[in-house]
Amino acid sequence: MAKIKFTAIVADMRGKLNGTVFSKNRGGAYARTKVTPVNPQSTRQMAVRAVLTTLVQGFKALTANQIAAWNTAVANFQSTDIFGDVKKPSGINLYTKLNANLQLAGQSAISDPPIPDSVDGVVLNGLTSDSSPATFTLASAAAAVPAGHTLIVEATPMLSPGKNFVKSEYRVIGTKAAATTFPIAMANEYQAKFGAPIAGQKVFVRVKTINNTTGLASQYSAVSSVTL
Repeated sequence: MAKIKFTAIVADMRGKLNGTVFSKNRGGAYARTKVTPVNPQSTRQMAVRAVLTTLVQGFKALTANQIAAWNTAVANFQSTDIFGDVKKPSGINLYTKLNANLQLAGQSAISDPPIPDSVDGVVLNGLTSDSSPATFTLASAAAAVPAGHTLIVEATPMLSPGKNFVKSEYRVIGTKAAATTFPIAMANEYQAKFGAPIAGQKVFVRVKTINNTTGLASQYSAVSSVTL
């Protein structure tokens, strides 16, 4: 269902309405034909669904007091939607989001909502991708992954050098524990996921950090490189 923000007529419109999708980019508002995605039931897709199912069941297994605490805690985890309006998640959504992050970081699930804490992010400033010898190395001005955090590394397969919109292409290729120092070599992890780097092809990588206590995540930092 499309989301519409009215002024005298319409200020903004997002989402789907019948066969049309409404959104905007740097060029302004636009509409495109809705495309129904396929359901490949890939190994990754099934694994994600299994995690979400487990977390939903975990929330239902909490005590009444714990569920009430999660429902109350959402006021501390507000965000803004695409219109800039303040929104807050439901208790089960907050529980699922934070515990999914903790599971990705290899940490234990939490049953009680945390107090919002800071998340120390990492900003990438370079990616070295070579085909021979196979190299995939992340650079940052940071000395190491921050204490109490886990670095989640996502990358794309080798892509055409002219491609820049790659949001749907990212896949998790590995994690790095706190105190892992930069530069971080991840050629083995990359090849295990996508195969060897190919000269002349473009690859993107992005990272975020997850607070190992709260499950809160930082903003992504992304870089790209044409493989040599």
